[in-house]
Amino acid sequence: MKASLQLRLSQQLTLTPQLQQSIRLLQLSTQDMQQEIARMLEENPLLELSEEVTYSEARSSVEHERVEQNRSEEDRGSDEERSDNSANEPLEWNTGAASVDDENDSYPEQAALQASMREYLHSQLSVSQLDHKDKLIVGMLIDALDENGYMLQDLAELAELLPEELCITLDDLETALVQLQHLDQPGLGARNLCECLALQLKALPESTPQRDLAISLVTHHLDLVAAHDFARIKKLLRCSDAHLRNAQNLIVSLNPRPGDAFDRSVADYVVPDVIVEKHKGKWRARLNSDAMPRLRVNQLYANILQQRDEKSGSPLAAQLQEASWLVKSLRQRFETILRVAQAIVERQVAFLEHGEIAMRPLVLREIADELELHESTVSRGTTQKFMHTPRGIYEFKYFFGSGLVTESGGVCSSAAIRELIKQLVSGEDTRKPLTDGRMSEILAQQGIVVARRTIAKYREALHILPVNLRKSL
Repeated sequence: MKASLQLRLSQQLTLTPQLQQSIRLLQLSTQDMQQEIARMLEENPLLELSEEVTYSEARSSVEHERVEQNRSEEDRGSDEERSDNSANEPLEWNTGAASVDDENDSYPEQAALQASMREYLHSQLSVSQLDHKDKLIVGMLIDALDENGYMLQDLAELAELLPEELCITLDDLETALVQLQHLDQPGLGARNLCECLALQLKALPESTPQRDLAISLVTHHLDLVAAHDFARIKKLLRCSDAHLRNAQNLIVSLNPRPGDAFDRSVADYVVPDVIVEKHKGKWRARLNSDAMPRLRVNQLYANILQQRDEKSGSPLAAQLQEASWLVKSLRQRFETILRVAQAIVERQVAFLEHGEIAMRPLVLREIADELELHESTVSRGTTQKFMHTPRGIYEFKYFFGSGLVTESGGVCSSAAIRELIKQLVSGEDTRKPLTDGRMSEILAQQGIVVARRTIAKYREALHILPVNLRKSL
């Protein structure tokens, strides 16, 4: 075979470092982005946080000025050729009218430390009238409780594990457990759910209506109570509907996990990326300044490099380029998030006005086509991004979902159907709760054809019990 040379022309998409960085920053959550920026600030001396905060009136909302960069990811490769002058400016935005209430800027009061379950029980034990040995044994049992306040370790096994020189018998442990169960928190120290509920009921005044019946139910017939098998309960205990109803209400009011009252876990708070407000009759999205870093290139170092005419291959010149890229990538990130948020708001005005029941179906492709972005870009811009609305804080993804065609030719979103199911269940007669089939029939009468199995799927997603477990006396 004779060797030959051939010349071919072809196009190939190459992800430049800046484009890769833009894609990665867009996908990050606000918390991950802050961590990434903190790392870059440590590694790159040409980056700094801006101390001054200014907001340009020209960018008060996307209704006043549409962001110019509405191109797809494939077109963003040319961003390297853009001027680097904008990177020298602070990454600061007009995110809407700033708060004029100085009181809102004050630091929140620090929550008082709450005693843990074991700390609380040990403090109760220290002021009890027990002798030294009993306090020692009860204290040992307190340390053996699980996070829910249960004593799951078998006392006989525990007695065998204790050193013989302590002279602690099984009887001593059983007595100590009773003493633990009668400290000032009924239900702690129980060995199972039945005992936990019974301890709480026994701590109630004896004059409490149907207290003894409730104790009998949790001690011997808790499985029937859980199954709502009221007919069998009435047959076994020979009680009336009124008495059984009162006993059931007592049981429902109990805490099956008494250790939760001492839960010291700190709640996770979401910082929304966008705030949605109604202004002059129109819903607008604006960036949340609390979620935005005020990042810029250190102008002093940048001027020194320019005066020295540092070559592009030098380490400091590379860091300057990296800093400029990061500032522009962050700016592009927030522009994309704001554009996507405003597009969502414009399509979900009915939700903002009337709630979930008015949610309209929405898919990523619809937003991508309007903004002339790639669908994957919209997906990254909606993942772990949160929107604060008058109805609460929602992830961008919450506003997307499929829908069903109604008999009138309209479309009803899955979120609206779930809200209708919640309304039907909340308004049902608990003595004759609605079956999935009956709810399907009711929705069909309203022009929304939903199969029974679809109702069951939505009901389970809403954590609504099946019909037999929703039934009451």
